[in-house]
Amino acid sequence: MKTAVYPGTFDPITEGHLDIVRRASKVFEELIIGIHDKPEKRLLFSIEERVTMVQETVKDLRNVRVEHFSGLTIDFIHSVKGMVMVRGLRAISDFERELAMALMNKELAPDIEMVCLMTSSRYQFLSSSAIKEIASLRGSVKGMVPDNVVLALDRKFSK
Repeated sequence: MKTAVYPGTFDPITEGHLDIVRRASKVFEELIIGIHDKPEKRLLFSIEERVTMVQETVKDLRNVRVEHFSGLTIDFIHSVKGMVMVRGLRAISDFERELAMALMNKELAPDIEMVCLMTSSRYQFLSSSAIKEIASLRGSVKGMVPDNVVLALDRKFSK
């Protein structure tokens, strides 16, 4: 079975992320969305909240499951017997960062391949950071994130 892992923080998951998930789920027999629990960034949502939001969002995709992990992504991929890391690309700046990461991961784990999918053009402008900023200023993010995430953001920023 060809298992792929789509790792990230998903703080929060966006329609751009879901575009990659839906498309990758058609390519691989199993897709695991790996949510990093303590990345080197400031998070808005706890690991439990992020896992719940992503699970609710992908519940209709039968070959997709959600797990959280700590530590190196390649160690997580090995632990779930994954063979491929899936990444999404929006722009040239993403490519430079992903290329550096791919080269480092290939050095550390030559058995894991990286597959990059280009984000659909209608989602190229989306980022979790921009979504959080818009929501914090009480702007509408409807259509940019799933409905359950709109509600979660509303709850976070209405406090």
